[in-house]
Amino acid sequence: MIRAVVFDAYGTLFDVHSVVAACETAFPGYGTQIIQIWRQKQLEYTWLRALMGRYQDFERVTEDALKYTLNHLGLWYDEKTLKSLLSVYLHLTPFPEVPAALRVFHPRPLAILSNGTERMLQVVVHHAGLPSLFAHVLSVDLVKTYKPDPRVYELVTRTLHLQKEEILFVSSNGWDVAGAKSFGFTVAWVNRQRQTHEELGVQPDYVADDLLQLAHHVISQ
Repeated sequence: MIRAVVFDAYGTLFDVHSVVAACETAFPGYGTQIIQIWRQKQLEYTWLRALMGRYQDFERVTEDALKYTLNHLGLWYDEKTLKSLLSVYLHLTPFPEVPAALRVFHPRPLAILSNGTERMLQVVVHHAGLPSLFAHVLSVDLVKTYKPDPRVYELVTRTLHLQKEEILFVSSNGWDVAGAKSFGFTVAWVNRQRQTHEELGVQPDYVADDLLQLAHHVISQ
């Protein structure tokens, strides 16, 4: 029985590619390329910092990943440009079906578990008009490491006081899905891009094209 639902934030609830427009405005002709490299390097830096034991919060990681991206592409920038692009991360657009899907999952307690800092998460959730729908917004800052470290997922069981299998963890990131399933959650993969399953010895319990499809499927069982 699913007694609570926990969501990844970036790429699952909020569309990180909504930053493309700001990148295109700052660097015409490079918007898509910037966001693709920036997002990949952002994730790589979380994994590398976790492995090296050199934690920096997600705001710093995001800034460092952006600097790498612009340097890699040979694009000149100043502090004003950096701050302007980084601020967009506080105002990401939620995927269109998100509000309706969250309401379908109610009255189960809903939470967010994210690599983002508490400040980043609170701002983006409020900007999207969603704060009333979440009982908890949890940041990896509490344990000073990043997903898929089991200590991050353990934050959820400690906060919700539920068994792992009673919690549905939802992510659009295959590596996060694998980490959460390895930890012991019931897991759903929102595979919007029809990506290939990761070969990490675990598989999600549910796969859906979007959150609303997932919500109706879970509730109907």
